[in-house]
Amino acid sequence: METPSDVKLGQLTKYLFSAPSWPVSLIILIVLGIVIDGASARAWVYVPFSGTLAFTLPAIAAFLFTKPIIEYSGKTMTWNRSALLALACTIFGVIITFASLAGGIRYLPLFYGISLGFVFGLRLFVLVAISDYRLHRMILPALSQSGIGVIVGVFLFSPGWAVFAIVLHIVFGLGFATLVWLIERPLYRAFHIRGLAFVNAFIANMTDGSKEMENFFRQIGEEIFVPQVCLFFNRQQKKPLLFTIPNLHPGPMGEIGGGNLPRVIYDHMEEESMVPHGCASHDFNLVSESEIDKVIEAIERSKKDRVYTPGATRSSRLSFGSVQILYQRFGDAVLMITTRSPKMTEDLDYSIGMAIMAEGHRWFPHVAFVDAHNCMCDLSTAVLPATLTATEYQNGAILAMEASSTNALDRFSVGYAHEHLPYSREQGFGDLGIQVMVVETSGQKTAYVLFDGNNMAVSVREVLLKKILTVVDEAEVMTTDSHVVNTITGKNPVGMEVPVEVFLPAVMRIVHEAIDDLEPAECAATTAQCEHIVVFGSNRISQLASTVNAMLIFVAPLSLAMLLLAFFLSLAAYVLMV
Repeated sequence: METPSDVKLGQLTKYLFSAPSWPVSLIILIVLGIVIDGASARAWVYVPFSGTLAFTLPAIAAFLFTKPIIEYSGKTMTWNRSALLALACTIFGVIITFASLAGGIRYLPLFYGISLGFVFGLRLFVLVAISDYRLHRMILPALSQSGIGVIVGVFLFSPGWAVFAIVLHIVFGLGFATLVWLIERPLYRAFHIRGLAFVNAFIANMTDGSKEMENFFRQIGEEIFVPQVCLFFNRQQKKPLLFTIPNLHPGPMGEIGGGNLPRVIYDHMEEESMVPHGCASHDFNLVSESEIDKVIEAIERSKKDRVYTPGATRSSRLSFGSVQILYQRFGDAVLMITTRSPKMTEDLDYSIGMAIMAEGHRWFPHVAFVDAHNCMCDLSTAVLPATLTATEYQNGAILAMEASSTNALDRFSVGYAHEHLPYSREQGFGDLGIQVMVVETSGQKTAYVLFDGNNMAVSVREVLLKKILTVVDEAEVMTTDSHVVNTITGKNPVGMEVPVEVFLPAVMRIVHEAIDDLEPAECAATTAQCEHIVVFGSNRISQLASTVNAMLIFVAPLSLAMLLLAFFLSLAAYVLMV
């Protein structure tokens, strides 16, 4: 369970960081120029060279021009990134330029020219990566710093020096363009997508919520057909309730794809709707939020087959190996909530759920199987078929279904309560907050508590259950696995940012409200067939992450080789032109 093969995409976040505020970068630029002026004052007697003119002025010009030029072409660039890029390039320029002092002040024009060529190539590479993958559109903003530097160089050295500087721009520009091509080849060969275009879309999503990434996911996606079991509870005087279990994954992150699947279904249903997690891993991430419409249409179609029955059994709990199952029968359907807490409770592969449903059809036409997804120890792979854990889930479920088939049915009541908590997505709480359904039958109360979030921190479930079980006879705590709370990393479980003791009173208040809301009810179960759903596809996330990680391994040596080649070509050009 601790192997990282399915979470390599999350590991890429180590390459992400936030740019500092642009005034900070500008202050550093100005101070840097002044320091160079002061430290090199003696050298200026022989070479009329100014740190402020050669470094600070081009950097400020680049800061001012880069953002407007890029946004004119329809792409995005923040002032903070523009300033940071100008500062970084200035630091590289200073280091390369003053490396000339090792051989004497006469080499200053050569190394200053090399620094400008390097700055142009580096800016071209970075801008292609973070703003617009189309090289020809990034040439002008990439030139905004080194181009001003060339003008300053003409003033400091000679007009003929400009020809040499232009040649170096061509050399370094071609070198970095070749590097871009080499970096993009693996992703293009594997998935026929432009790697840097994907990075552009990812950054656009992080900065302004753009959903352009969905276009890439659709290119690599494939159609699937999955069942979705729904339990419709009709109450005499109160709003009906829907408990529906999609065998789709609410990811990959934020609002992208199916990241907010539970909320979208909730908003489109006329019933109060609870959407726990079924059997699906990241392979079944929806490529676009629009795919959720197909799920909603399937649920609506299934309503025509509803037949309400007034009977339910008492809930029971069993354990098989590391798996615990809370199960309860409603008419011709059985509901099972599964967990391995305090061990890792992660995604179950779709095939495991289908095997359990197929076994259950011996007793029930509708098998509602829920992965409670309520204990996160660390980022982990999904539970795969034929493993010990998968076998425990399957054998435990068979025992639960067989026991349910012989339990006596009795009339029952259902209560429901829902509250949006004052916590943000960044704190691990999704848009739906907490939902509670309480079922009372034969003198027993069972609470089904659903958090809109992606898993729970270790032991949070146990703390909640200990308190909830003081007011009901049986209970289980679940999460929707909504990835709307994950924009950078997949680890943001309920209880990690906000301690359980803080929101426990709210949970108890909602449970009490659900108990007070109890009303005689009937249940109708359906199995909706969700057709032509486009998802990422089998193993595509792992393949994509593996390709990107392998690509990143070669970025450093390729970059070094390209820089050495450009440097030697620069020396050759200098020898030929001097």
